[in-house]
Amino acid sequence: MPKNDFVGTPHFTLKTDPKIACSCGCEFVPDQDFMQKLEVFRVMLGFSMTINSGARCPAYNAQVSATGTTGPHTTGRAVDIGIRNEEALEITEKARKAGFTGIGINQKGNGRFIHLDDLPNAPNQPRPHIWSY
Repeated sequence: MPKNDFVGTPHFTLKTDPKIACSCGCEFVPDQDFMQKLEVFRVMLGFSMTINSGARCPAYNAQVSATGTTGPHTTGRAVDIGIRNEEALEITEKARKAGFTGIGINQKGNGRFIHLDDLPNAPNQPRPHIWSY
């Protein structure tokens, strides 16, 4: 989806969260319906979320992820959210209730994050699924 078609949500815009778009500069942005789901989730949580990574074009994803050119971020329906302290437990508990089917958790070092996506079950991509990095 090109940037000029992306509306964003009350809590997530390209101006306030530039990392929701592909970091290579190709202007690939998340699916608008996915962002609406993330907005509802943000309101449910009642606290802000920092998006570390959102949509990724296949070429950029292959550079930064072991999932290569077809990882969840390439669908425009995945984000990585930076986490702090007790937020991890609350985010993971509520993510399934909000309809997220893929939950990945990285609790190591300074780069702690939770991956969320709402992809369907597919070969080599079981859903619902939770994993750690």
